[in-house]
Amino acid sequence: MAQPPRRLASLFRCLAGVALAYGAVASAQAAGPKPARLGLCAACHGETGMAQIPGAPNLAGQKLDYLREALKQYRDGRRNVPLMRAAIGPMSDADLDELVRWYSAQTPSVPTQGNP
Repeated sequence: MAQPPRRLASLFRCLAGVALAYGAVASAQAAGPKPARLGLCAACHGETGMAQIPGAPNLAGQKLDYLREALKQYRDGRRNVPLMRAAIGPMSDADLDELVRWYSAQTPSVPTQGNP
């Protein structure tokens, strides 16, 4: 008699996994192709916007306008964070817009144990 609930639980876990995978694919498709300048950002913020190092904020799902303005402020020195200014200082508005569209279209996920 314990078998049906276990099977049902397994079915729900399987469906949840499929839904998560579909969401990741749909998010990547909505974001379009990966930005050419993604590599340097991904080193700290992760390719999908989930931080890879302690202290780096998650960017996945952030509001497009907020990210655009924040990146421009880092680039222009209005936000005084030398690491960010060095990373995005030479980027054009078009490069920034690609990154902003990419990260804002990503779906935030629950960090795995050990990640911020």
